[in-house]
Amino acid sequence: MQNSVSSSVPLAQATPARAMWGLFDRKERWSLSWRGRVIVTSALLLVSALVLTGVYPFLAITQRVDANILVVEGWINEYAIRAAVKEFQSNHYQRVFTTGGPVEGTGGYINDFMTSASVGADLLRKAGVPEQSLQMVPSRVMDRDRTYGSAVALRNWFRQHKMVVSGIDVVTEDLHARRTRLLFEKALGDKVAVGVIAIPNPDYDARRWWRYSEGLKEVLSEAATYVYARLLFYPSASSQ
Repeated sequence: MQNSVSSSVPLAQATPARAMWGLFDRKERWSLSWRGRVIVTSALLLVSALVLTGVYPFLAITQRVDANILVVEGWINEYAIRAAVKEFQSNHYQRVFTTGGPVEGTGGYINDFMTSASVGADLLRKAGVPEQSLQMVPSRVMDRDRTYGSAVALRNWFRQHKMVVSGIDVVTEDLHARRTRLLFEKALGDKVAVGVIAIPNPDYDARRWWRYSEGLKEVLSEAATYVYARLLFYPSASSQ
């Protein structure tokens, strides 16, 4: 009789719940079955594919607005400068403004001609933009976000010259475009429509950016800085 009772006790109850003088507890847990692993793996692969194919066009957005003012970020490379000239010549823009702060490596503001705005204006002039259509607007502050500082300098120039502006299109390099538009919108306010034109990098295939070290580095960097600009960026007192 005693043997039949002891044999009917479940194994989980018969095995001690603790070991090593109570240092270890035995607990029941759930784990993925083979079907669960297949579903989770498939979902992760799908999300990865969507990220790989979607993050570049999300960041490198081109969306023009109804504007007769073209703004060119002065730090962009010469391939983007050439594209900006074509943009000016093939559309209805009346003025071109270049923006940018102190040139990297100078240690801060020296004079207006040692700024990206000046460098960009000089390149545009040499590439065919008429002198009378061109205006450089340098930023004199080396701040934590140069794009926002450049946009603030442009806003202040408009105000100082009593220029009423309803919209601008900003030319920048591909992956920087969405962040550029966001920061210009923050600086210029709701009354100015901000469009953006992303010039693709000719050094790698944007459709396969993850296969290139430069593409991988730029996408990861711009994705992180865009999230920062969207969620965590608050202008400092010196840049407002």
